[in-house]
Amino acid sequence: MKGYKQIYTIACGLMIMLFASCSTTKYIIDGQQLYTGQEKLKVENEGHGETYNAAMDEIEGALAKAPNGAIFGSSRFQVFPFGLWIYNAYVNSNSGLGKWIFKTFGSQPVLISNVNPELRAKVATNLLHDYGYFNGKAGYEVITNKKNEKKAKIRFHMDMQNPYFLDTIMFTRFTPDVEQLFQRAQRRTLLHKGDQFNVVKLDEERQRLSTLLRNRGYYYFRPDYIGYRADTTRVSGLVDLQILPKTGVPEQAKRQYYIGNRDLYLYGSVGEMPNDSIRYDDITIHFHNKLKLRPKVAKQRFRLDRGQLYAQMRSTRTQERFSELGIFRYTEMQFIPRDTVATNDTLDVVVKSTFDLPYDSELELNMAFKSNDYAGPGAAYSITKRNVFHGGETFSIRLKGSYEWQTKSAGGTGAKINSYELGLNTSLTFPRIVFPWLNKKDYDFPATTKFSLNIDQLNRAHYFKMLAFGGDATYTFQPTRVSSHSVTPFRLTFNTLQSTTAEFRQILEERPALDKAMQNQFIPAMNYTYTYDDQAVRRRINRFWLQTSLTSAGNITSGIYALAGKGFSEEKTLLGSKLSQFMKLTAEARYTWNIDRNQSIATRLLGGAIYAYGGNKVAPYSEQFFIGGANSIRAFTVRSIGPGTYKSDDEKYGYLDQTGDLKIEANIEYRFRIINDLHGAIFVDAGNIWLFRDDEKRPGGKFSLKDFPDNIAVGTGAGLRYDLSFLVVRVDCGIGLHMPYETGKKGFYNIPTFKDGLGLHLAIGYPF
Repeated sequence: MKGYKQIYTIACGLMIMLFASCSTTKYIIDGQQLYTGQEKLKVENEGHGETYNAAMDEIEGALAKAPNGAIFGSSRFQVFPFGLWIYNAYVNSNSGLGKWIFKTFGSQPVLISNVNPELRAKVATNLLHDYGYFNGKAGYEVITNKKNEKKAKIRFHMDMQNPYFLDTIMFTRFTPDVEQLFQRAQRRTLLHKGDQFNVVKLDEERQRLSTLLRNRGYYYFRPDYIGYRADTTRVSGLVDLQILPKTGVPEQAKRQYYIGNRDLYLYGSVGEMPNDSIRYDDITIHFHNKLKLRPKVAKQRFRLDRGQLYAQMRSTRTQERFSELGIFRYTEMQFIPRDTVATNDTLDVVVKSTFDLPYDSELELNMAFKSNDYAGPGAAYSITKRNVFHGGETFSIRLKGSYEWQTKSAGGTGAKINSYELGLNTSLTFPRIVFPWLNKKDYDFPATTKFSLNIDQLNRAHYFKMLAFGGDATYTFQPTRVSSHSVTPFRLTFNTLQSTTAEFRQILEERPALDKAMQNQFIPAMNYTYTYDDQAVRRRINRFWLQTSLTSAGNITSGIYALAGKGFSEEKTLLGSKLSQFMKLTAEARYTWNIDRNQSIATRLLGGAIYAYGGNKVAPYSEQFFIGGANSIRAFTVRSIGPGTYKSDDEKYGYLDQTGDLKIEANIEYRFRIINDLHGAIFVDAGNIWLFRDDEKRPGGKFSLKDFPDNIAVGTGAGLRYDLSFLVVRVDCGIGLHMPYETGKKGFYNIPTFKDGLGLHLAIGYPF
């Protein structure tokens, strides 16, 4: 009864809230007004370009203030102010429950005085000046609600006037050596004649010049030591800019420094202080009780050599190299003057690193509900041992499992709970290239070597039981900030069907290509992947990403067989299972054009081809391509179209053979901000998959240039994205425009009914 009483009390409280909604200004004292949001910002003499967009971003941020009940924190859009209703209903409550409701759900009224529009307008005016709108000015007006004088909105207005642009730019009062250094690096300057005056760019240029000096030995130099003198009187609208050192720059900031002694202090995982040390070459390593890092590995992490001119770039790289080992909780660096005399030019380097805990473990739990009426729990547990061989190596073991049952009985008979998957994966990762003749190569960017073994037992109710195991060795290195390479010289996969049901055997009999793809196979393969990503390039407005991968399977093994007299096209076996031979090439390019701060156009073009040869002319099922779904053509579900114009008559199992040897897909998406972190998108997707060889069971599946345009499935649609910075929740609704197979309707738009071409997807992250 006590529980029912609490529910009754809460229900009554909710009713009180609803009644209180009619008087949101009940506790607003005379002379105050409840802030109910902002009208659209009124801008006169609007500008354009990158500087204008940056200025508006900051100005809108400075003016923004959410009222009670704002939608996604918007300053303009307000719905039901529940928190304010609760505040009014329970502000004077004396009961324990009432106080709890007030404290938990109530929100104080946001008043016009809290918003302080006068101060916000002054800040906006100052920001206009910072971005070169020296004559610009912002103001505001309070718009009182006609029905209730205790409610009001704010309308900010702004006259930007004409911006000022840079004319002459010159250095003055620097020493000849420093000025010469600046002039040699002038091609990378951020300030150019004709650019709009921009305080942010001035700060960035000051930082660039300071970094330039610090990379030439000027350890104590700081950006604050560089000043600007701007003259706007010579020509209206133009700025003559002088770059000069500020007065009072310390003498030590004018001197170049060299690297002296190098010391590494290794602290224990719980803060144990070093109590012993060794000398390795010219580095002193201090440690606690037992040295847990090989001296050679420690020496390779340093990018600052004794007697070398100090460089901020090498200092940063040294710290990054220690962090890349993955065995330290944090690393810090100190540069200590050798002595205190005025002529000292030597800095001793001290690196302090604290070991992370030696073991790390992770447990994942999930519950899956699938569209084929299966549901069940899943779990994965992993444990990692750091610094296995005292060189930053990590050894990981991951055990995963899932169990499923059919939520609906099949054909009126009860279903057994016999769908499950068990998997074990082990990996050993080195923070360097482990290969003869390449061990001595030291990259400026991360390089890793990973060896892994895995085994997976899969049991699908009413279908089959499969065992898969294998292993690989992968080398990953990044020679530049934008390019990375991944080489897998050896990857072995073995798939074997341990048992099949009569129902599944019938499916295979009706689909010979699927039958061959599911046969027991050894897949020895090599892989190379190249990735280009210019996101790390500073000042790059638009982003380009490219990845291409080439896989060769069974060719070296077939070469060994050829030496033994086995023909190229003959069927080959290894340990009683067929040997798979194929070449697979994939490529994907993405380009994002950022129009302004609130809108962009993202494009993607991808393709892939796999060609099987030798004794088996069908590629393994796991290597074949499919299309459709939340990250592909969003008007169609996964495996619902292709290959070519083929359309399966079997609605229950048709998706099984809707795979292909060739894939082409293109996407374009217009992305725009709706309110704060809520974004929208309008997209068009197109593509399909095809076969390289005729398959009588899948007519129309073979690729043909003649029929290529009609073979392309096309869909459009719109979506919403809520960006939580660490996570993007996405909902897309795709609408079919053209199906690649015969539908009974003529013309490009051949969707039988609107429902047939409708796809709804809930996903995490952007599609590309």
